[in-house]
Amino acid sequence: IVIDNDISCYSVPQFSSIRPMPETTQHRTKPTIRDVAAAAQVSVPTVSRVLNERYGVAPATAARVRQAIAELGYESSLAARGMRGARTGVIGLIMPDMDHSYAVEVIKGVSRAVTGTDYDLLAMTSGRKSPDARSLWEQQQIARLNGTIVDGTIVVVPDAGEFRTDYPLVTLDPYRQSTAHPAVIGANREGAMAAMRYLATLGHRRIGFVTGIEHLQSAARRRQGYDDALAELSLPFDANLVVAGEFVREGGYVAAEMLLALDDPPTAIFAANDDSAFGVMDAAHDAGLHIPEDLSVIGFDNVPEAAVAQPPLTTLDQSIGAMAEAAVTMLMELISGNRVLQRQRVSTRLIVRESCAPVAGHSVRPLTT
Repeated sequence: IVIDNDISCYSVPQFSSIRPMPETTQHRTKPTIRDVAAAAQVSVPTVSRVLNERYGVAPATAARVRQAIAELGYESSLAARGMRGARTGVIGLIMPDMDHSYAVEVIKGVSRAVTGTDYDLLAMTSGRKSPDARSLWEQQQIARLNGTIVDGTIVVVPDAGEFRTDYPLVTLDPYRQSTAHPAVIGANREGAMAAMRYLATLGHRRIGFVTGIEHLQSAARRRQGYDDALAELSLPFDANLVVAGEFVREGGYVAAEMLLALDDPPTAIFAANDDSAFGVMDAAHDAGLHIPEDLSVIGFDNVPEAAVAQPPLTTLDQSIGAMAEAAVTMLMELISGNRVLQRQRVSTRLIVRESCAPVAGHSVRPLTT
């Protein structure tokens, strides 16, 4: 997927000396660099110098070449330009999938960040590959893109721990806690603890937890936040209250069915992301329960659908768009040859809506720890 930044690169005066290309009734082929040179009445090396922003071309001549490029619709090979050491004006974005709201919000954030710059965005997805296959695929794409087609790359939730490249690369929400490349991460543990503290202020003591994808750092940190909050709040740990959800709506539904079937079911369920929280809400509805009267539900991410859920979902906003924009800023600094922080953390914020309520008979008061 190529997201065009709609940049007007060539704003030049009109020249009557541009030689028009002859019309033909046959199928028109893609213009070549020789066509540009002929139209602008210059040599091929001169066109190449203009394309690569090299010195030695008079301003009027360069303007004439750019006009010819615009009129002919000529596009130079990004790979060829990269191999010659020139910038391609493209940022790469590698993602595991584009099926979920998280991925959509990342793309929106990256797109916002490149708007108004001289960069376009090339987004690629691995589809539904296994973690091991994704790791290899990510390595292959970095080897193929960096320094040739793109000037730098952002890898979202990478399965690979490191990449063999000397070109600019930033990871977003990486799989491992430590990474060989600059990374933007969310405050996952802190956000999970904030969710648990909030439920505790409402009087909930049996709180179910629907986990995320086990091997992801974000999921592990949210689980750690759940465990740490139980200890902080002096609430007993019950292994029956922790069920896998895999960060998907269907997983949340199945997890909620298991939790609600317990002899002593939870009064609240904390889902590791909003998609699985929606699944919890679906299961509660199908079981004849009312949210939040019979069951409180809280999610994590604050995807747009959370605000229009029935009822609107209380969740942790991890500022997905802000994380994506921060990754773009870091990458552009690296492309410019500047140093950046190895890790940048983006804070979370509790968004209270209508999916949580106090336990019957409990008066809400500030939590002290």
